Amino acid sequence: MSDSVQTISLLNLAFTLIPVFVVIAILVKWSIGAGKGLYALSRMLVQLLIVGYFLTFIFESDSAWLVVAILAVMVFSSSWIALGTVKEQRLALYKKALVSIIIGGGTTLFVVTQGVLEIEQWYAPRYVVPIAGMIFANSMNSVSLAAERMQSEISRGADYKTARNIAFQASLIPITNSLFAVGLVSLPGMMTGQILSGVSPLIAVRYQIMVMCMIFGSAGISAACFLVVTRANFLARSKS
Repeated sequence: MSDSVQTISLLNLAFTLIPVFVVIAILVKWSIGAGKGLYALSRMLVQLLIVGYFLTFIFESDSAWLVVAILAVMVFSSSWIALGTVKEQRLALYKKALVSIIIGGGTTLFVVTQGVLEIEQWYAPRYVVPIAGMIFANSMNSVSLAAERMQSEISRGADYKTARNIAFQASLIPITNSLFAVGLVSLPGMMTGQILSGVSPLIAVRYQIMVMCMIFGSAGISAACFLVVTRANFLARSKS
């Protein structure tokens, strides 16, 4: 198969707006409010264009310190965003969420980049940045779901062990569903992109297996760590 990637011209890219305008027209016709949809689409376009230029700069700079700074921003930001469901204890739980995501996401990132891909430069931006983004994003979502469900179960009067187990199971629902659906219901973005760029489906499958394993592992480890280290916080809340 060809290894070349087909370049999409701006004119051809504009055709993707046709179904978008259909949805906007429906929103307007049904008086639901097209403003939010247009705002979201505008933000998407601006954000992706900025990210495109930014990633180009990062890849060309080949700076270890820059990559470390980006990873730090990812971790600190994801830890804060993850606690959006527990605003009353957000500050108190932040450090513990940060530690949990570093342990779960950081360990998984190291295993994938050094053990699976064996990249020569540990900080190789072209590999580390996008992979770290996937890992920390899934760790964030998992911690967020675990925190929300833990708080809910404790508030209902459940004991810590029961609440912890329910919260952990809930945190893994999205990724577990993805594991069941992959290959049957959907072809994930990374695999689809590689196939469209000419990579053999057999090779694309290997990369997708790596991705699914790394997001399941990082999500599970991060959520488990968070539920363990925050025991005192949630128990204190249940007694107040």
